[in-house]
Amino acid sequence: MPRWTPRPDGGRPSGRGCAHTLTAAPDPHSDSDPDPDPVGAECPACPAGGGTRADLLLCLTCGHVGCSDSSPGAHAHSHFASSGHPVARSLASGQEWAWCYVDEVYLDPAREDQQPRSGARRIESVWDYPRPPALREDDRRVRVECAAEVLADTRRAVRVLETSHPPVFYVPPADVRTEWLRPAPGSRTHCEWKGVAQYWDVVVGGEVRERAAWSYPHPDPGYELLAGCLAFYPSRVDRCTVDGEVVGAQEGDFYGGWITDEVRGPFKGAPGTLLW
Repeated sequence: MPRWTPRPDGGRPSGRGCAHTLTAAPDPHSDSDPDPDPVGAECPACPAGGGTRADLLLCLTCGHVGCSDSSPGAHAHSHFASSGHPVARSLASGQEWAWCYVDEVYLDPAREDQQPRSGARRIESVWDYPRPPALREDDRRVRVECAAEVLADTRRAVRVLETSHPPVFYVPPADVRTEWLRPAPGSRTHCEWKGVAQYWDVVVGGEVRERAAWSYPHPDPGYELLAGCLAFYPSRVDRCTVDGEVVGAQEGDFYGGWITDEVRGPFKGAPGTLLW
């Protein structure tokens, strides 16, 4: 089972989620402790160079041990650069955290309520999703929080699955505090499959989150299930969760996909991926 989850506070320098919490061990589906055995009790490169380092990182893929300085010359960082193994955890006493080099995210041990239930969903690659996109009804609990309020809470979401994209969750309007939404001026886009999208500002108390949500009031044929439903950018509200798992935001500022532990990339959205 997954052991790690992205740190929900200010310890996420990039603002991203993490796509590697299930791939940080040789057997991510094992119920046993996922940490591999360390290959040693010290950074082997430091004694070789005449130095010692007390703070160490353990590679959660192969067990490599290296000094934990985050600078490019540190030996844990050098191991990642040569191996591509994404996640390493601290071996320092009393410091139970991990670092994902790929997503630049601190990870903390997952609480019990963040673990997948016994009926956990299978891992999905976004490159197995179709184009045109498919719709899937989803009965997991989906919540959106903004300015200390619950903006949406449903077990009737609809996922949109499209090649190269993390899923987008659409929430029925009956499960959204629509009184906190106002039409965003001059903000419509056209999807070649779903039709014309309307964008919404979220206004809670004195806070305004511009263009934080969108909908398809009159979707094109084949996508009628989305009519009136609201989708939210994880990066423009405070917190989105799926069955308690905190969602990571798709990179870029347009598509709005939700990254959870069940999906694998690479994902469209970063610079250079426009034509994916």
